[in-house]
Amino acid sequence: MMRHLLKAASGLLLAGFLALPAQAGETTGEKPVLRSQVMTLSDIVTVGDFYSNAGMLASKPLFRSPDMGTSGNVPADVVAERARAAGLETAGTDGLRTVVVYRGATRLNHDQLAGLARKALAERNAGIDTERLDIRLMQAPDEVLADPKVHDPIRIDRVEWNQSNGRFTIQATVAVEVGTEPLILTGVATEMVDVLVLVQPVRRGDIVREEDLNIIREARTKVPAGALTEVEDIVGKQARTTLRANAPLSRNDVQRPILIERGEKITVTYVMPGMKLTSRAQAMDSGAKGDVIDVMNLQSRRIVPATITSRGQVRVHAANPIVASLNSEKN
Repeated sequence: MMRHLLKAASGLLLAGFLALPAQAGETTGEKPVLRSQVMTLSDIVTVGDFYSNAGMLASKPLFRSPDMGTSGNVPADVVAERARAAGLETAGTDGLRTVVVYRGATRLNHDQLAGLARKALAERNAGIDTERLDIRLMQAPDEVLADPKVHDPIRIDRVEWNQSNGRFTIQATVAVEVGTEPLILTGVATEMVDVLVLVQPVRRGDIVREEDLNIIREARTKVPAGALTEVEDIVGKQARTTLRANAPLSRNDVQRPILIERGEKITVTYVMPGMKLTSRAQAMDSGAKGDVIDVMNLQSRRIVPATITSRGQVRVHAANPIVASLNSEKN
């Protein structure tokens, strides 16, 4: 139930109010109209708050406001009586029985207080991203009401944060109707990171596709070093081992697709101006595109380094033309 604005008839009138000289009435030429609802940020409700077209009498005080963030009912006939006493001679009830007076306040709920803590911790710790701090309040009011006339109604005075266990204590000051009140927030703050995981397991040797991936947010302390965060760092790569789902992926989990296996018979190509020579060889190592592996010419048994160009194909370095020329065919 809304609180009644009037606690006692004698106490509603401000001290010295009756001593104010009465004025002849409104000067706007238009009849004042009583509002059914009044919204104020002040601790005083004036003639102009209650009546439109109050003219020069608009700033005259009539009643004290309800507490911040609350509302109260005022009988319309009492409002009209006080307004006439203040000089607004044609003030009436305009068919209203009561007027509801709302006193505004800056309200901060539990989530907003968590956001306040998040911002305070990030501002005092370089390199911390506000959006990546998970805040769990342990000691905090459900709601804080602050003076709406103050630009920054909550001032942070002291911040203590143990990042090893995440526990923090924030001491602050809240601007209220009269002066300030202390505010203490305690809780646990955890820095989170976005990491790539698999939607379902991937077998050893399979190629990872974009649709195989998902992004989850994990506590930084639980994420292994080298965890992958960018899709392009893994799509098209080959799983080194069978990878399980929903576990952070690291660079060591994948490799470039193996195009040549150790012991495989391959084609060696040597290109020189106006001529291309090919021969058959055996791979001495496994490798992906661009890797340099040792290959052994099947005729000469010479072993030289070659660069993998595609599946089953390598190119001999220019410094080793003899390998490609042995038992080769001119194309």
